[in-house]
Amino acid sequence: MVFVVTNWRQMYPADIPRILEIQEEAYPWHQEDKAVFEDRLSLYPQGCLALDCEGELVGYILSHPWNADDPPPLDSTLGALPERPGTYYLHDLALLKSAYGKGHGARVVRHLAETAGAMDYPSMSLIAVNKSAPFWQKHGFVPRPLASLAVKMKSYGEGAVFMTRPLET
Repeated sequence: MVFVVTNWRQMYPADIPRILEIQEEAYPWHQEDKAVFEDRLSLYPQGCLALDCEGELVGYILSHPWNADDPPPLDSTLGALPERPGTYYLHDLALLKSAYGKGHGARVVRHLAETAGAMDYPSMSLIAVNKSAPFWQKHGFVPRPLASLAVKMKSYGEGAVFMTRPLET
């Protein structure tokens, strides 16, 4: 039996070139600029994690506190986090196909939910893309259609769904 060590760890600036490659495989229809990753990492490094499989990055997640019911536009830098955030926002979770089906996504979502709940965030929110809403529903997220987001949602691609999950605080 071969044991493969795979762990979520802090993302570092040196990881960004590899993370951009993972993004390209995960989202061939649209890649966010390198500046988006640098922005999130500089503003909220504790919410930027990389999935390391024996020295090779095979996934990442970007997350940060944000305004409730107002996700950031796709491919935009934030510049600053809100003074009074109302949700913990999961901006992007991507895994290489070789990392699918091994519980890595579930593990990091559980970790971030526990962390955000301990920090008294009332909810987590995200925009599900690439027909990923069923994955997110398995982790307690529910669709939250808001007319105010109609234009913004189009930039995320066909079938994008804004979703929220209440947290235990």
